[in-house]
Amino acid sequence: MRSLAIIGAGPHALTLVAHLLQKRQTMKGKIVVFDPSGTWISNWKQQFAALEIPHLRSPAVHHPHPNPFALRKFSESRSEELFPPYDLPGTRLFEDFCEDVITSYQLQEQVIPLAVSSVKPSFDHFRPQFQLWLEDGQMVTARRVVLATGSGKIHIPDWVSQIPSPYPEHKLCHSQTVDLRKLQLKSQRVLIVGGGLTSGHLAVGAIARGAKVNLMMRTQLSEKLFDAEPGWLGPKYLKGFFEGDWEQRWMMIQQARNGGSMTPAIATQLRKEHHRGNIRIDENCQIVKAEWLSHNWQVECSDGHIFECDYIWLATGTKFDVTTEPLLQDILTAYPIQIVKGLPVLDSYLRWPGCELFIMGGLAALQVGPTARNLSGARMACEKIVPAIVKPSVSFSHSITEVKAS
Repeated sequence: MRSLAIIGAGPHALTLVAHLLQKRQTMKGKIVVFDPSGTWISNWKQQFAALEIPHLRSPAVHHPHPNPFALRKFSESRSEELFPPYDLPGTRLFEDFCEDVITSYQLQEQVIPLAVSSVKPSFDHFRPQFQLWLEDGQMVTARRVVLATGSGKIHIPDWVSQIPSPYPEHKLCHSQTVDLRKLQLKSQRVLIVGGGLTSGHLAVGAIARGAKVNLMMRTQLSEKLFDAEPGWLGPKYLKGFFEGDWEQRWMMIQQARNGGSMTPAIATQLRKEHHRGNIRIDENCQIVKAEWLSHNWQVECSDGHIFECDYIWLATGTKFDVTTEPLLQDILTAYPIQIVKGLPVLDSYLRWPGCELFIMGGLAALQVGPTARNLSGARMACEKIVPAIVKPSVSFSHSITEVKAS
């Protein structure tokens, strides 16, 4: 029996383990982490490398170490890898820093290279616990579980399912499966759907490989330094957020993130490429129909414009819906809870009401706020989860069966 099982080994999971061990070093032997990769932040590294992202969007104070200034100290001899305007860490710098955190907490061998296929609640001498069934058929029991997988499902627009004829898979794909490093795009026409930072990185990468790009977004191009305003990191905006009911909180999250946005630096780069004739930017425009014509796509837009292209890349983001998360199906059955537009109503410790399962990331947004999925959200989640694990006074009570907005 493990005291704590963490599902996922991304930045959120690493943040949680570092914060837990900072408070209670004796927990080290009681924590087990599952991730199919067998290593920390591997999916994060892969995504940044595949899209050739030079630096993070978050300032240097947001990272897995409990000390907010640890990354600045680590980068003292590498200040050229902190990018303006707010010391945004270069990708390699951030990776090296995370490796330093892993080494300093001796977590190199902590990740078990297996996926968790299901989480089932059970009881031992009337004490609730969990059975984690692994992809190889093994079963592990744990008193507490933290789901830190990201849990976002890729969003595929409706028109994709209505494409009338078969087409080569690599000719239409979601941004999560695009790897710029493997592509030859000279003289190719690439349609990128989406107005977020990912679509900007894809456009820059495709143009660098000789492609002509059409960037299409359903709203106007939005320029913001960060995903959500910095006021969401503290009481400035969160005070009003926590005073709202669950529906109001959901609305505030949507308004704060407001779909996708690009950094001013990427937007400026795209405008330069537009002047050079390398990119067309269609705002307030959506695809209504796409058809594969044996060698290329024919695409019809909501404004009546019809054109042809060789590739379609969907930078259409992810959706969070607890009812479609496979690992939570048995939990939902055993412990039905209130759900608001796909988001679970957790208690103030990010604990699933009725049991000791905790959630980090976008699914915890009703209790963390609009930055729940970001690095800053990982730290904010730790401030809630860690006390519930290390302090007996706030640990699980069988009487916790409902949650009030708090």
